[in-house]
Amino acid sequence: MDRRPAPSLLPILRSQQQGEILALLLGDPDRELSLTEISRLTGAPHPSVYREVQRAEQVGLVTSRKVGNTRLVRADTGSPYYAGLADVLTRAFGVPAVLADALRDVSGVDEAYVYGSWAARHSGEPGRRPVGDIDVLVLGEPDRDRLYEAVSAAERRLGRQVQATVRESGWLNAGSGSFHETVTGRPMLKLALGID
Repeated sequence: MDRRPAPSLLPILRSQQQGEILALLLGDPDRELSLTEISRLTGAPHPSVYREVQRAEQVGLVTSRKVGNTRLVRADTGSPYYAGLADVLTRAFGVPAVLADALRDVSGVDEAYVYGSWAARHSGEPGRRPVGDIDVLVLGEPDRDRLYEAVSAAERRLGRQVQATVRESGWLNAGSGSFHETVTGRPMLKLALGID
């Protein structure tokens, strides 16, 4: 049983663990995960994952199906609560929170943004295929070794590849070229690093 208290950011949740499990599922609706994968990615014990998934399925937040002995779970995007909860939980416990947590202590990082297909889906843009990796734009002059260590730690927590691109601090305003147009022409999500 998770004995950590309810998270201060969202005290309506029973625990940090509940928030992380729901963010993992609701934050990536194209992804179907087994209970074992959810346990591995969140660090939550398998029985706790089972209970949280049961509760979420009973209230219509997720759906599941059995394939042999494996139970696969995914977000129920048809739920009237899906969009609002997915946004709140993802920001508090999902990709943006995990990446911000990983990058916060890397010296030389002035700002960081999630861009590309993950950011586009998060903002509501439809896509033809599932999101593969997560693209992160890092602005500043970070210690590259520490940056890639932090990115590796985030990849383990998220269970997917993170591609970090580094540019100087003023690049968003002063940059040019096709990469700049690609990044700035689509949705971006600024990570809350607490540096400002």
